Amino acid sequence: MVTDLWLAVRAGRPSLAKPAFFPVDAYKQVKAIYDAAADWRTRLWLDFAVDVKAAHRLLGGSPRAAKLIRVIVPSAEAVWVGPGACYNKAGYWHIANPRVVYRVHGQVRSFGIASLISWRGVWYVVHFGGITRPAVGMVDAPASGPGYAGPQGGC
Repeated sequence: MVTDLWLAVRAGRPSLAKPAFFPVDAYKQVKAIYDAAADWRTRLWLDFAVDVKAAHRLLGGSPRAAKLIRVIVPSAEAVWVGPGACYNKAGYWHIANPRVVYRVHGQVRSFGIASLISWRGVWYVVHFGGITRPAVGMVDAPASGPGYAGPQGGC
């Protein structure tokens, strides 16, 4: 997941991260909303795509110089989001605000991933730049240095 996401951010091409993004078939099984597939296409994926492009811009004029160092995932803080919460008909494990840590031109920098969901034992990005958001690309909490993962919560 991390490799695909980082490749997409460096290249500014969201489609490269599709294997790391919460699958539409899983979303249809989880959400108790009308036409979950349409919501996935017109909201989740489109938000993700503009967020990948925003993260790409964050890397500056030479994105190929940016090197992934690590992703900080506070896995011990994963929370169970059960059926009935957040418009769900099925439950899943959730981690909010892991950190992508990278180096560019000798400086360590980072940004967050707003939300990861575990589906059948595999972790996926479901919200990249933000959950509640304007209709533009976002980068979650960019920082100098590795930043801090968390706090937990959300859907």
